[in-house]
Amino acid sequence: MGNGPRKQSYAAYVRRQYARNRLGVVALAIVVALGIVALSADFLANDKPIVASYRGRILVPIVEQYAATVGLARSNDIEQHKQWQQLDYDWVVFPPIPYSAETVDPTILRPRDRAPSARHWLGTDDIGRDILAGLIHGTRTALAIGFIAMGIALAIGIVLGAIAGYFGGWVDVVISRAIEVVLSLPTFFFIITIVALVQDVVYTGRLALVMAVIGLTNWTTVARLIRGEVLRIRSLDYVAAAEALGYSTARILFHHVLPNAIAPVLVAAAFGVASAVLTESALSFLGFGVPPTVVTWGSMLFRARSDVSAWWMGVFPGSMIFLTVSCYNLIGDALRDATDPRLRGTT
Repeated sequence: MGNGPRKQSYAAYVRRQYARNRLGVVALAIVVALGIVALSADFLANDKPIVASYRGRILVPIVEQYAATVGLARSNDIEQHKQWQQLDYDWVVFPPIPYSAETVDPTILRPRDRAPSARHWLGTDDIGRDILAGLIHGTRTALAIGFIAMGIALAIGIVLGAIAGYFGGWVDVVISRAIEVVLSLPTFFFIITIVALVQDVVYTGRLALVMAVIGLTNWTTVARLIRGEVLRIRSLDYVAAAEALGYSTARILFHHVLPNAIAPVLVAAAFGVASAVLTESALSFLGFGVPPTVVTWGSMLFRARSDVSAWWMGVFPGSMIFLTVSCYNLIGDALRDATDPRLRGTT
């Protein structure tokens, strides 16, 4: 006799349901590609060579730059005195885009020179910086802000929501009122106010400030979702059995309750990353975002206002913002459908 069909796990069920959503799968593939671009941005667009031979010496300046950043090596003496493009190499391999996001092309003298060309595939901005290089390095900044800001929101929302749902009583009342207070704030204008007041004081850490402020104002949705799920799970038999066995509160909450309450948070996280990317772009477009030395999609749109005839300065960064936000929203929609228990009996 056979053992009959094996019952699939909930995670396997969610993966199978998600795979049926073609738009969700395409969006996830695009987000993964954006992540790869963000991680390898310095190797895709840089004014330093990937590897070169100079007077018989093998140089890997990008790798050396990373090593110097973490204290494993000192910056190369050659870089302190000359431009990498001007050295007389024995042989050299430059990235596909031989410009960094901050590289200003001195050959750009007239407005028509800034248009897309064989030298600058997507054109340059008003001061001669390559648009494609800016988009590639802006991907890193956009995803970093999205993930770190949402990570802050998740950390706060999960902890407070779980505590409110599990303990109830006055603890639930206090946390619920705090959630309502934050929800009552006009979030975007509140963020603008905070950044505008503090940005001159913490100029060098403005990027971290933007991440922190976005994260500290977007935890309420996560907290409400977790609170509702914990309230539901709190009354289930296996939680009562764990309490009867004498398990500690922390063990019950973090090992038995939260793992079964986390699914809806994945949906909120996807939407939250999209919201964080859009918020940072809006802040930078208005001039309240990251420092001018940091290139983001929003700051590129900000510079596009200086010349409305240079369509490429606004179209390409705007398209990247639209693509990224749309992909995360599609992932959120697909996750919401895949984790919906009402659909489980129909498949």
